[in-house]
Amino acid sequence: MIEQAATDFEAVHGARPTGVWAAPGRVNLIGEHTDYNDGFVLPMALPHRVEVAARRRDDGRVRLYSAQGDGTIGDLALDGLAPGVVTGWAAYPAGVFWALAEAGHAVGGADLSFAGTVPTGAGLSSSAALECATAVALNDLYGLGLSAPQLALLAQRAENAFVGVPCGVMDQMASACCTDGAALFLDTRTLEQRHVPLDLEAAGFRLLVIDTRVKHDLGDGAYAALRAGCERAAGLLGLDALRDLPPAGLPAALERLPDDLARLVRHVVTENRRVTEAIEHLDGGRIAALGPILTAGHASLRDDFRVSCDETDLAVEAAVAAGALGARMTGGGFGGSVIALVGADGADRVAEAVRSAFRSAGHADPVAFTAVPSPGARRVA
Repeated sequence: MIEQAATDFEAVHGARPTGVWAAPGRVNLIGEHTDYNDGFVLPMALPHRVEVAARRRDDGRVRLYSAQGDGTIGDLALDGLAPGVVTGWAAYPAGVFWALAEAGHAVGGADLSFAGTVPTGAGLSSSAALECATAVALNDLYGLGLSAPQLALLAQRAENAFVGVPCGVMDQMASACCTDGAALFLDTRTLEQRHVPLDLEAAGFRLLVIDTRVKHDLGDGAYAALRAGCERAAGLLGLDALRDLPPAGLPAALERLPDDLARLVRHVVTENRRVTEAIEHLDGGRIAALGPILTAGHASLRDDFRVSCDETDLAVEAAVAAGALGARMTGGGFGGSVIALVGADGADRVAEAVRSAFRSAGHADPVAFTAVPSPGARRVA
């Protein structure tokens, strides 16, 4: 991929790039739809990543090309960037330029060429990888001196205000801040981070990612509606965010809310608890104990948050029936991927069981791979 990004850059832009930068996709172990509720999350970066070959320009223009795009070269005026002006994949990197400029950082134009291996629409944060690869490249090209968390917040600002997806900060923080061999325990209110060692292979386990190949679009309004519902519920309960409702207060709170909001609150409160339980087990070396937590998290997403679908439900059921210790959908929902915690000797069996179940149901074959905790955004060439 490094070679492809650099080769494409030279072919498209007529010169060698200054360098190549990369940012990974992510898979979330547990903590779904908690980040925009000021809660806890536990993602890890994937080896799959977006790479960008880049070079500064002095004429205030941004020229964009992607090996995964439609073959066209986007040519944008930096001073003309505004929310709604750019559409499609180019809106994500363009939004980073806009967010940096809006925050007062002296960033000029650039030539950019992207290549990547993060599946799009699979719930693995290909958009955050695009944003964070762009952010870390511009940080170096223009000597901004911004930290990884600062870049993540600017990337989130790009997606929220420029692209128009009201996501929380987890995806960008994972892409920018994760480290090799660890999951990232993040408090999304305080932004306090802790890298939790996660050597699955040494413990005899694998984390299987199953891309159902059901594509979703978080910009279609469903995600925004869920966030608005959570914020409305917090307001009715007199809370700044659902993060502030302790588990002991959940039964009384649910009695005060209509059913549609009560379901959202129940998921967020119990999901935050699942994150803290997962951390306790990892700190104690009890990786197998994550299995039931994953499966319980899926049931909550399916029954309370209602963001699962037939394919993700089937993948979870087939994986567990084939011997996975636990499984759940990961990402925003409405399709995407499922993760399954399996014994190292059972990964192939579980993957084949899911494929067989999909064929029997008339679905396209899913794509399965093993997730390995990987490093965050950085210069790679």
